Amino acid sequence: MPSLLDVDALTIGFGTAPPVVDGVSFSVHAGETLALVGESGSGKTLTCRAVLRILPETAQLRGGRIDFRQPSGDMNLLTCSSRQMRRIRGNRIAMIFQEPMRSLSPLHRLGNQVGEVLRIHRSLGRAETKRRVLEQFEKVGFADPERAWRSYPFEMSGGMRQRAMIAMAMVAEPELLIADEPTTALDVTTQAQVLGLIRNLQQETGMAVILVTHDLGVVANMAQQVVVMNRGRVMERGRAEEVLGAPSHGYTRKLFAAAPRIPDVAQPARALDHRDVILDLRQVSKTYTMRAGGWRKPVTVAACRDVNLQVIRGKTLAVVGESGSGKTTCARIALGAERPDPGGEVLFTPDRGDTPLPVHDMTPGQRTAFQRQAQMVFQDPYSSLSPRMRVQSAMVEPMQIHGIGTAAEQREKAAEMLRWVGLNPDMLRRYPHAFSGGQRQRLSIARALTLDPKLLICDEPTSALDVSVQDQILTLLEDIRDRAALSYLFISHDLAVVARIADEVAVMRAGVIVEQAPPKTLFYNPRHPYTQALIAAQPEPDLSRPIDLGLVAKGAGSPASWPEQFRFDGTDAPMLRELDPGHMVRCHA
Repeated sequence: MPSLLDVDALTIGFGTAPPVVDGVSFSVHAGETLALVGESGSGKTLTCRAVLRILPETAQLRGGRIDFRQPSGDMNLLTCSSRQMRRIRGNRIAMIFQEPMRSLSPLHRLGNQVGEVLRIHRSLGRAETKRRVLEQFEKVGFADPERAWRSYPFEMSGGMRQRAMIAMAMVAEPELLIADEPTTALDVTTQAQVLGLIRNLQQETGMAVILVTHDLGVVANMAQQVVVMNRGRVMERGRAEEVLGAPSHGYTRKLFAAAPRIPDVAQPARALDHRDVILDLRQVSKTYTMRAGGWRKPVTVAACRDVNLQVIRGKTLAVVGESGSGKTTCARIALGAERPDPGGEVLFTPDRGDTPLPVHDMTPGQRTAFQRQAQMVFQDPYSSLSPRMRVQSAMVEPMQIHGIGTAAEQREKAAEMLRWVGLNPDMLRRYPHAFSGGQRQRLSIARALTLDPKLLICDEPTSALDVSVQDQILTLLEDIRDRAALSYLFISHDLAVVARIADEVAVMRAGVIVEQAPPKTLFYNPRHPYTQALIAAQPEPDLSRPIDLGLVAKGAGSPASWPEQFRFDGTDAPMLRELDPGHMVRCHA
């Protein structure tokens, strides 16, 4: 059977430097998934962009061919006309990009942006376009497709923006889908559903998929062929069962060793002293009023309801849940960036024995000290770093604001922080766009550490990192926590990461905490159906342990569909009850 796409000896470089993609070759057949696996900066994304001919202006195509099968014969995508490429992009070949905020227009509603593909390539009217887009929004996991149609990208969480990008790429049912980290910003239950959706579309349409990912669990659940890249070259390639079952190259074995997993046996728990709390969220609720458009009444959305969380000094509290569950809202309230609804409060205790300070009612002096002592690592590193500032300026800016050190000391501190997160201090002169997605996330972490904070709020800090760098960052965060008694409020959708770093885990769904316990209890004796779904949806790099989509769908569905003990509708949720010592579950008595 002839292949749909052939990449032959593709070589790409910049300036006079050695090539960053060097002699890469692979083939993809209709209905097949090929996974491109490797560390950040290995040339995976550049290879995929060459297929659609959307390389940076300074990139040099130094050799190779990319042949795409057409009814009239093979077409070399590197030499065909611009008009021919426009007919192919978004229509026959579509791409899901890694960073949705860079790829979506902030000035247009999501529905119009996704529908543009159908208007351009299918010449559909507005009514039919909207019907198909709403159908696609529902497939990728939007609870309210109509609201998503009317929303702008900045009104959505990172995970929801990624769902919109997936819908945009898949709405025209292309022959080849290039997915560049398509589930990076998604929670594991939505990830499982999206992967299932891609598989179903493949079966229905014969679509081929090139899947760029650092998650070996996703590879095990999706790929028939695997290509492992490092520093622009192919290290190993073959069928998934061969590469995953018995990797022959040392680099591939290194990736497997770094892949995070939920341990088969619970790790020993660190003692928790609930008398020494650095951050205390009490009865925190937050509602937003969303404009509905036209003459319709504004819609009230409850982002979180009656949240009670305590971060113990020197420990890590992890908050887990799907995109839109209220995790980031709680983090913003904890930092004082959002004010909770009346009745809720946040207390911060800088040092043991100090009087707790109300975060939302501080004096100017207290506020300045708090902003130095509590820092945040954001989910989207590109949005949190100014594209107009060199890395050095971005790194020293917090120290300049707080008047810490001389200019020389600030530069040395910035260089030291880069070394801590595995980057070369020579990179200080670069701009953020010169870094890969994983490298930019490391820059964000380094910038947050420049003020030597006592509390670090991490919003998906490792979601954009490949497994080996993720392992380094988690080791770094653990070392800093233990050495400097740093406290973490850690937001994540990766349960394997949480199982490693957390001392206590709170699971959020639909704005409320549904279960809370230490990892040794939560992961090995989950009681709530949503927690069970999260664990079932965690992909593992093992071909014999595929994701159980049935169990995922059962727990990730509407709260009204859960078993009677846990069921609720709207805002009428049952109480959070202590079923076992230290194990809280939201259920009816």
